[in-house]
Amino acid sequence: MRTGRRRLVALTAGAALALGLVGCTTSDDATTDRATADSATADRAATDRATRGEQTDEATPAATTGTGAFTHVFDFGSNPGGLSMYQYLPAELADPAPVVVAIHYCSGSAQDFRTTGIEQLADSQGFVVVYPQADRLGHCFDVSSTASLTRDGGGDSQSIAQMVEQVQGAHHTDPGRVFVFGYSSGAMMTEVLLAAYPDVFAAGAAFAGVPAGCAATSDPPPGPLRPVPRTPECWGGQVDHTPQEWGDLARAMDPAWTGPRPRVQLWHGTDDAVLLYPNFGEAVEQWTNVLGVSAEPVSTVELDGGWTRTRYGADGDQPPVEAFSLQGGTHTFAVDVAAMARFFGLDD
Repeated sequence: MRTGRRRLVALTAGAALALGLVGCTTSDDATTDRATADSATADRAATDRATRGEQTDEATPAATTGTGAFTHVFDFGSNPGGLSMYQYLPAELADPAPVVVAIHYCSGSAQDFRTTGIEQLADSQGFVVVYPQADRLGHCFDVSSTASLTRDGGGDSQSIAQMVEQVQGAHHTDPGRVFVFGYSSGAMMTEVLLAAYPDVFAAGAAFAGVPAGCAATSDPPPGPLRPVPRTPECWGGQVDHTPQEWGDLARAMDPAWTGPRPRVQLWHGTDDAVLLYPNFGEAVEQWTNVLGVSAEPVSTVELDGGWTRTRYGADGDQPPVEAFSLQGGTHTFAVDVAAMARFFGLDD
């Protein structure tokens, strides 16, 4: 197994199409829609620059994909959510190999999300990368239906859990080192997975997401031509629960589970006009409650580039909850793969 710490920081491929505009012709809130559309325009421009290899942040170079094998996996269980599965295998797998699930944003794809820099880390550390892909209209993941918000409920979350099972059956993997991260819609799904499958994942990182259960609706699961439903109150940061209520929402997704819970890393920009910033504070309340630690930070550190890092429950690189807030940050910002790797324990 090759070792050695590398600073692997990469641009996101986008975070892109405004969630509130996907598949909609009318608006519940015209002001919110205009702000969302403005943010989407900026996000798509940043996505285009990143795709061309141009920098959107002086300190953050664009990343390329890895040198291993990127393949489409067709058989991975019943796949109730109707998702596609792709995987990246480095030339040399660790024995046993960790697994990292990487979940794209709305309008994105598995191929788009390869540019986060996770594959270079996989090459260095020998782990498998799993890429779920939402093929439905809008290309968003279902974080709203009861099916997806319930363990083995027959939705997208179950499909992604089956992808992990497929990889574990095909390769000698480490069941205690399965991780998940995502951006925007993928971040929302990351938090759902941590709640619904706490025994599967050791930790997760949500870049510009919302708390698990925030976007819940009574609508049926989306279909190939039916996008995920709009939840403007959630996206607008207007869903406000107590920490206990947020924790109960997460625990209800797998009510039989009484074991340890995965650690959570949260990232958000203060000027996010797509998934508004109050969602960040609500997510901190949720996960500190779920993990049974105080919502008062153990440490608060101002970092370069406008970031503030707070840690909850413990200090050090792997606390129960770690949160990064970017002053002036919009819905598109750089994915710090190095910071995520340290939190996951994949940086040695």
